[in-house]
Amino acid sequence: MQTSPKKLNRKFTYKDYLSWTNENERWELIDGIAYDMSPAPTKVHQYLSSFFTSTFFEFLKDKDCDVYAAPFDIRLPGGFKTDNDVDTVVQPDISVFCDKTKLDDRGGNGAPDLIIEILSPSTASKDLKEKFFLYERVGVKEYWVVDPANRTLTVYILDESGKYARGVVYAGEDILKTALFDGLEISLEEVYRD
Repeated sequence: MQTSPKKLNRKFTYKDYLSWTNENERWELIDGIAYDMSPAPTKVHQYLSSFFTSTFFEFLKDKDCDVYAAPFDIRLPGGFKTDNDVDTVVQPDISVFCDKTKLDDRGGNGAPDLIIEILSPSTASKDLKEKFFLYERVGVKEYWVVDPANRTLTVYILDESGKYARGVVYAGEDILKTALFDGLEISLEEVYRD
C-alpha cells in the first residue's frame, strides 16, 4: 500500500480496500472509515478462535450452515448496487452463515446469522461500539462478545424491532444455550480452561 489509509482524510470503498496490497496489514471498513486491525492476535485470542470455530464446525457439519474464521471478508452492502461501492467490509473473528446465497468466492456478501468477536485491548472499543451498532443495523441475529480478560461471554439477540435486547452474560460454570441453534451447548468452564 503506498499511503496508509488511516492518514487520508476521506472515506473508502471496497474497491479501495481491494487495492491495498501490504500483506502485513489487515483492515476493516465501517461506513467508509478504515480501521487498522494491528497488532496480530494473542495466543489466548487464537485459542478462543480455534475453540469456537471447531465447536461450530462440529455442530454444523450435518446442517445447512457454515462457519468461517478470520480473516474472512464480509461485505455489508447497505443498499449499494455494486461491490466497488460498498463502504463496509469487516473480518469478524467468527461468522456463521445459514443462507448460502450470501457467500461467494470473495467471502460473505450480507449479514451472517451469528458473529463472534473476541475482545482484545486494541479492538475492544470498536467491537463494543461501532461493530455492535453495525451488526444490529444490518440484522445479525446473534452477536457474541467473548471477553478473555473477564472470562465472560455476552450474547446479544436481535429482537422483533430489529434491536439487540439486553445482553445475557455467561461466566463461571454457566452453560451457554442459543435459540438460533437448538441443541448447541457450550460450557464456559471449557471455554476458559487454563
